[in-house]
Amino acid sequence: MVQSVELLLDDTAEAAIRRQWRMLADAGLPSQQPHHRPHVTLSVASEIWPRIEKQLREVDFVPFPIDIGAVTVFGGKRPVLVRSVIASDNLLGLHRRVHDALAECPGTAANLSPGHWTPHVTLARRLQPDQLGEAIRAVLRERDIAATAVGLRRWDGDRRAEWSIT
Repeated sequence: MVQSVELLLDDTAEAAIRRQWRMLADAGLPSQQPHHRPHVTLSVASEIWPRIEKQLREVDFVPFPIDIGAVTVFGGKRPVLVRSVIASDNLLGLHRRVHDALAECPGTAANLSPGHWTPHVTLARRLQPDQLGEAIRAVLRERDIAATAVGLRRWDGDRRAEWSIT
């Protein structure tokens, strides 16, 4: 199962993303609600060892502004609807520090490595291709979100548990 390190958003931004999840659900479309928390995935691995988690706790983290922008689609048989997160020096620097800390862990994802990572907040997974137009229409009127990155958390997909690491 997946182990991840995720960037958390301030309450106002989290509420804005949850509102978009609700709009999708109200339209009868797949949505991340009600079981997920809005976040930006920084890195994943099949296992994150305790000594690596200790290193993650030592990553220098200070809250910083981020901008959540355009509605974007990640293609495939089952497209994913996301809101892009505008890359900034703060975001890219934090991403690199987290990536470097997890470098020894098994099962890291190449598409999440520096230079290949597309920062985003997921709105809906496993859409049918014929649902894309309706899904985009459901959230398109929502404005970009000026947010603050407020902390880091760990997600353990095996235990279905989360905890703060900053």
